[in-house]
Amino acid sequence: MAVISWLAALFYLPRLLAYHANATVGSETSETFKIMEHRLIRIIMTPAMVMAWLTGVLLAWGQSFYLEGWFLVKFVLVLAMSAFHGLCVSWHKTFEQDANTKTNAFFRMINEVPTLLMVIIVILVVLKPF
Repeated sequence: MAVISWLAALFYLPRLLAYHANATVGSETSETFKIMEHRLIRIIMTPAMVMAWLTGVLLAWGQSFYLEGWFLVKFVLVLAMSAFHGLCVSWHKTFEQDANTKTNAFFRMINEVPTLLMVIIVILVVLKPF
């Protein structure tokens, strides 16, 4: 449940940021996006990431997955997903300060990053190729 919630938020926040990039600074729409983004990050995204990490580490330890090659690659990809999470939070902070310089197109493009990471991670977990 934690992983699903975390990924859903990682899919949704860049989309919100894309819409926010088109909103006029200081407008009611912009202020509404700030609230939506903040709540998504604080109530869903970050707690879900923490739970995913905790349960993932426990599972990896309990099943000794940490000794396998596929798991090490997956671990690096989950680190990348966490870094992307951090980037999303930092982009949100620039919107909070009315200092965003990125375009709608940029946020629509980076919206694909978590999808790509997820696909590779799932393939690694299911196939355990090495």
